[in-house]
Amino acid sequence: MKLLRTIALDPSDTFVFDAAADPGEWAVSGAFRFCDQDPAKLAGKARAAFRSGFLGVKSWGWSTLTQIVPATEDDCRALIELLARQLVDRFGAPDVATARAAAEEEVAFVQSLCAHPISSLIAVHRSASGGEVREAFRRVQLREGQGHGKAFSFMEVEDDVEPDHDLHLADMGREPRPR
Repeated sequence: MKLLRTIALDPSDTFVFDAAADPGEWAVSGAFRFCDQDPAKLAGKARAAFRSGFLGVKSWGWSTLTQIVPATEDDCRALIELLARQLVDRFGAPDVATARAAAEEEVAFVQSLCAHPISSLIAVHRSASGGEVREAFRRVQLREGQGHGKAFSFMEVEDDVEPDHDLHLADMGREPRPR
């Protein structure tokens, strides 16, 4: 079995997001955190989290990248229970049973993202159009022979969705400029 853990290749998440996830914690998509917000009205760091953040389940912070890692059944059960508790405590789920069902769905979705090899890095890009949130996940592939040493030393992307060419990490926390 494989799951996602947050990874920090540089300190950028600490200034891009209001709360950065701790490196190495279990992660889920986290799109549900925006279910009661209008994505078009998000600004600054909240907008950055919506557009490109994975949710660190323990810290409830955001990570730009996650890494596919091996996991045991116990790891999976612990992740589901932690997420269920967080959904009750931090998100207002009505009870643990309801929260557990939602957590199981989130973790199953994470598992579906883990079809790539162990150690693959996964990035997300979210957008909203016509009242619908869309998520595009990409595998960021290291160049042959490279480790995870430098954040910007790689850039082969595998996906079937065109990337947002106007997306710049340094601008993610800023307000959009009028055109």
